[in-house]
Amino acid sequence: MERPKRLSASFIRTVKRPGRYGDGRGGHGLSLLVKPMSAGGFSKSFSQRVRLRGKPVNLGLGSYPLVTLAEARQQALVNARTVRRGVDPRVERKREASMPTFEQAADRVIAFRVKSWKPGSRTEAIWRARLAKYVYPRIGKMPVSDIRTADVLSVLSPIWEKRETAQKVQQYVNAVMKWAVAHGYRSTNPAGEVVSAVLPQTPSLREHFRALPYAEVSSALKTIRDSEAYEVTKLAIEFLALTASRSGEVRGATWDEIDGDVWTIPSSRMKSGREHRVPLCDRAIEVLKNAIEYADDSQLLFPSARGKQLSDNTLSKLFRELQIGGTPHGLRSSFRDWAAECTQYPREICEFALAHVEGSAAELAYRRTDYFESRRGLMQQWADFVE
Repeated sequence: MERPKRLSASFIRTVKRPGRYGDGRGGHGLSLLVKPMSAGGFSKSFSQRVRLRGKPVNLGLGSYPLVTLAEARQQALVNARTVRRGVDPRVERKREASMPTFEQAADRVIAFRVKSWKPGSRTEAIWRARLAKYVYPRIGKMPVSDIRTADVLSVLSPIWEKRETAQKVQQYVNAVMKWAVAHGYRSTNPAGEVVSAVLPQTPSLREHFRALPYAEVSSALKTIRDSEAYEVTKLAIEFLALTASRSGEVRGATWDEIDGDVWTIPSSRMKSGREHRVPLCDRAIEVLKNAIEYADDSQLLFPSARGKQLSDNTLSKLFRELQIGGTPHGLRSSFRDWAAECTQYPREICEFALAHVEGSAAELAYRRTDYFESRRGLMQQWADFVE
């Protein structure tokens, strides 16, 4: 059989003479090795000869027919370009083999960040749900080194009308790609400023929780007390209003957090991550006395009928059913407006009542007081106004 100047698919398929056959000039050192097998027949495999740091090296490219001639030539071209950059293709191949996909990288980022997220929070679940819904279908299986700005835009553009969701998704993708840069898997971040510059920059207004005018809080609580709703739900809402606390802080409150007329919320359940003491007014203590009738093994101040923690929707649903304008969380805003317009208490004390801790790190380090006694008077005055 006449040896062609360059390898061909028909020659490789039919050659039965042992030896090494080169791919001619322009083949980047590619050759086919044909060897007889002890069981009969011939084995055929591709290899490439290159020079690394002045020394000849043979690179295996795989066996025929698992690797076709076209695939071998493509790999030989890639290797030749890699050598030209001064990089050993074997090292490059190992790096590519260990290259994580976007989904794998995201798992590592979440595993690292979860340590800093508040125990029991839904942050991890929200990350995973949004990534699974919007990101993984498009770029989840792509190696992080291959992702381009166009790929990130293909994720964000279809959901950009859902501005808040899209911006969160962009933050997640940006965090994963920063991780890839930091770990040497790529040199640039395709989800950074370029993406923000390309996407439409329409203004979006932040939506706040609807709040009752403070003058209507009293009648709203009366409407709730007179309703036929589950008693514990009604008590929880009144306690929330009287303490100007967040829904999660009240729903998760336990009896061991109560010490006389002081409710101490542990840092693990505070948005600020700092322990917060709440002075209980006279009416708040009466609410707790009524709640004792419903105490169960859960140790919750306000357990559901099944002995579980009340859901946030349970409180909000009662507002909607009774057609009360506003939300449970909005009662905090009602309190703050009242404190600003109807009392002479300093702004700092009013903010502490909402567990808003403001100031520089140095200022906070020296300011040890939480204005507890001052807040006691403020909260009793609020209760008297509401009642």
